[in-house]
Amino acid sequence: MRERTTEMVETLRHSVPYINAHHQKVFVILLTGATLKSHNYSNIISDIGLLHSLGIKLVIVNGARNQIDESLKTHHIEPKYYKHIRITDTTSLDIVKQVNGLLQLNITASLSMSLNNTPLQGAHINVVSGNFVIAQPLGVEDGVDYCHTGKIRRINDEAINAQLNRGSIVLLGPVGVSVTGESFNLSSEDVAAEVAIKLKADKLISFCAEQGVLDEQGHVITDLYPVDADNYVNHKEQLGKHLSSEVRFLRVASKACRHGVHRSHLVSYQLDGAILQELFSRDGIGTQVAMAHSEQIRPATINDIGGILELIRPLEDQGILVRRSREQLEVEIDQFTIIERDNMAIGCAALYPYLDEKMGEMACVAIHPDYRNSSRGDMLLEKVIERAHQIGLNKIFVLTTRSIHWFREKGFTPACVDDLPIKKKKLYNYQRNSKILILDLQS
Repeated sequence: MRERTTEMVETLRHSVPYINAHHQKVFVILLTGATLKSHNYSNIISDIGLLHSLGIKLVIVNGARNQIDESLKTHHIEPKYYKHIRITDTTSLDIVKQVNGLLQLNITASLSMSLNNTPLQGAHINVVSGNFVIAQPLGVEDGVDYCHTGKIRRINDEAINAQLNRGSIVLLGPVGVSVTGESFNLSSEDVAAEVAIKLKADKLISFCAEQGVLDEQGHVITDLYPVDADNYVNHKEQLGKHLSSEVRFLRVASKACRHGVHRSHLVSYQLDGAILQELFSRDGIGTQVAMAHSEQIRPATINDIGGILELIRPLEDQGILVRRSREQLEVEIDQFTIIERDNMAIGCAALYPYLDEKMGEMACVAIHPDYRNSSRGDMLLEKVIERAHQIGLNKIFVLTTRSIHWFREKGFTPACVDDLPIKKKKLYNYQRNSKILILDLQS
């Protein structure tokens, strides 16, 4: 009798929580030029097909660095770099476009293979490419013209999301088009990271020759905080390894994590199933970069005054917020709520109650510039409303000169000075001419 084991059953059971967690999430996967040349490439493509079948929204960014260098060598063209950035002249650009076009066709063909007896049997994956990345020239530095080497100007995230919502895999390459109709050679790592940030992707994933980032003893470093990734990059650059796949990826992974991408993963392109083991097992197999401390929203304390001042001073200087002294903040600190990330205040708001009229003023609302394109303002408003209910307030009002539409979208309605509590009415600054909006908490 054939012996049966439960190993596969146990593995599947343990992977279910991750399958549920990843469903309908956006992953950006960078296939470097070395990955595309790997003997394990076909297995990686099959694993990508499996991710797609599990309902994960996928954006694939292909690199082409190795293939471009090989093609330049074939054409007897010496690659040119300045500050470790490729200089792309007109002849080199033609080669870049030819190489990238062929790679994208091959990737599309690989993902389209739904033959019997293959892991992609019956998959019928739709792969979409297009002008989703708008580029601009990198320009001239120290008298050196980078020619057709470019940088990202903007990402058409709406178009990408539309394709992802249709069930397509979006395929992007290291060539971007400009508004003037020109083409520019881009860093594939930059494309992957910027797309992940713009899409608010749950994960950014790439490959390297090793199992991940290794320490000096050759052991895999399973977890890195962004600051650790920065230190690793600086160390390797001092050793002259600016162009290694680990350094290139960690450089952008650190940035991506600081801008809201929850996890960035680096796994081996040589190890079969590495991406699946990294994503669907408790211990993983490669290196992940994630924020050092989870973000939290909480009542402010006296120790937060310095952070709040740093947050609100630029807005006070612009006249957006009324100036508050440190002494005033010390007296009013119990009225404040902050959003803390990596021990830094990135958002704050205050609620000043007027108990006789059962009204409260939401004031001193500020979000750090790096985090304004997010829902953190909504989080602060929810906490202020929660606090207002706790102390028995029926209405919240705001005085604002710049954020009128945002408050209107959240349900606030226009009001006049006479609608304010008596004490606040006496303090109203007619020269500032702030707009008054009120939110009825009982409606």
